Amino acid sequence: MATTTSEPSILLVEDDQMDIMNVQRELRKHNISAPLHVARNGREALNLLRGENGEDRIPKPSVVMLDLNMPRMNGLELLDTLRSDPEFVGLNVFITTTSDLETDRLKAQDLAVSGYIIKPLSFDTFGEGGATVDGFSLFLDLLRLKE
Repeated sequence: MATTTSEPSILLVEDDQMDIMNVQRELRKHNISAPLHVARNGREALNLLRGENGEDRIPKPSVVMLDLNMPRMNGLELLDTLRSDPEFVGLNVFITTTSDLETDRLKAQDLAVSGYIIKPLSFDTFGEGGATVDGFSLFLDLLRLKE
């Protein structure tokens, strides 16, 4: 199957405006200029990915940043749907959540996530937030590989 090299892009699935602004700020800080598409819940994300319900279809994103706790369709439900869709099964998905519950983490691992970023997003702090930094570093590396 031939792959086309397209510009890297990000799909952020997040219902909290402050978290959306945090992600935008962190991407700017790291000189990431990839287009950022925002969906407010899993249902909206599927509409964007598939071009359904009056939404224009977005190019397949390089990475997806996915909040777990959202209305209408939560992050794990969306991830489950994506993993069962042949077109989106291989997407690089990073979970962003305030939840540090082991059950959420294990469910996400079962669904083959690329990384797990605990909010609030503070990508340049080390120590306690080591996992956050590692998750975001991998996220940045994946974007840079696509450039």
